Amino acid sequence: MMPIEEAILLGILVISAIAVCLTRRLLAAMIIYMSFSVVTSIIWILLASPDLAITEAAVGTGISGILFFIVLKRIGIMEEEKQKEGRSKNGD
Repeated sequence: MMPIEEAILLGILVISAIAVCLTRRLLAAMIIYMSFSVVTSIIWILLASPDLAITEAAVGTGISGILFFIVLKRIGIMEEEKQKEGRSKNGD
């Protein structure tokens, strides 16, 4: 039988995976993806695999998150999303 903590964390993983797929804003999807990695690293800790937990936290949250932010900044997606939000709020 699975401990309740692991079941809750696995449920959070499923919900965050679905949320990433359904989110239209890229910045929000990146933040949800990074939280997915944090929860995965917590699960690795509960499974007594601290080396995998550290790797998941460093690569999944740290390096991947930074690379996603840099790429989105360079291609200008985040500015386009802000402009679209501004236009929709102004009624254009």
